[in-house]
Amino acid sequence: MNATRDDALAHPAAIHAPWRDAYMRQLAAADRAPGAPEGAATSGCFLSDYWRAPERDEANLVVARVGEGATGGLILLNRYPYANGHLLVALGEGRGALGDYAPEQQAAFWALLTVAAQLAERALEPQGLNIGINQGSAAGAGVPQHLHGHVVPRWNGDVNFITVVGQVRVIPSALESMAERYRAVWRELRRRGS
Repeated sequence: MNATRDDALAHPAAIHAPWRDAYMRQLAAADRAPGAPEGAATSGCFLSDYWRAPERDEANLVVARVGEGATGGLILLNRYPYANGHLLVALGEGRGALGDYAPEQQAAFWALLTVAAQLAERALEPQGLNIGINQGSAAGAGVPQHLHGHVVPRWNGDVNFITVVGQVRVIPSALESMAERYRAVWRELRRRGS
């Protein structure tokens, strides 16, 4: 059967993303770990694991740590970004829903989300931001056991022909260099005390 040009544009044959293999294996290993909840598609709370391993912040693309204890949290780059500079925000303690956190933790979460938005604005000077939460797997949460927020920098024209025609997003910066760019702004903000 011969495919038409329209068929080829509507359904790309394959997009190779070999870096996702390690991530998928990590989730599968967490599901098989002793004590993992039955039936959970992604039982591992990688964000909690990151909180407990500050020595791995660079490898885990952690940009900033804020607070400590029950109200402490992380700002990190999303390994699978929607757009250049996409940040994730999470408290160190993983819970599945915003209402599962104590009021002081909820306040800390929103404060951390505000810091992440300020970081994105200062580091990248975007023309806008998408800020949101996907609570639960049906809402699109990739790690439904650990509520996290998204800060996605946006620019006019950042969704262009390659996105529309090829159904592929182009992320122009390497994650490691983007993380360092954010960390430099974070260090400057802390030095100034703002």
